Amino acid sequence: MKRLALALVPALFAASPVLAHLDPAEHGSFAAGFTHPVFGLDHILAMVAVGLWAVTLGGRALVALPAAFVGAMSLGFGLALAGLPLPMVEPMILASVLVLGVLVALAVRLPLAAGAAVVGALALFHGHAHAAEMGGATALAYLGGFALATALLHAAGVLAGWAMARFGGAILARASGALVAGAGAVLVYAG
Repeated sequence: MKRLALALVPALFAASPVLAHLDPAEHGSFAAGFTHPVFGLDHILAMVAVGLWAVTLGGRALVALPAAFVGAMSLGFGLALAGLPLPMVEPMILASVLVLGVLVALAVRLPLAAGAAVVGALALFHGHAHAAEMGGATALAYLGGFALATALLHAAGVLAGWAMARFGGAILARASGALVAGAGAVLVYAG
């Protein structure tokens, strides 16, 4: 399991702006939406951290946190399409990586509603950014693409969290949260 995790690290850093977005005219709106979060390190880290934190909280959080993220992200997308601005979108996306990483690293236990509210508040900014970078894509297909990719990244975080809990104990999951927070700090500093 450790070897697999180490093998995936270079892939996370391989994404570049050139690879980050598909042209909707060439690849279709759904594919353009699907690749938007998958090729952005900030999005990947935040969304996987949601899954990791959901495992930390356990129970209904396994569904509630990812659902809150996808729902609020879709709302943020809609706000952007309606022309309603959000302040500091990109800094908040970077901050979301840092915040979610810290929540996992410290194994912060919040009531379910509070955890969903934190995740949802951060997700608004991710959705707003997706809309801002939609280009010529059709909104509904693009939304479907990035919502599915986001849900899959949450699922990857949940599966990773379960695997770490089973094979490495809570310390491994917390260490992964620290790595996410560290990467978030680097992104904030570099951003």
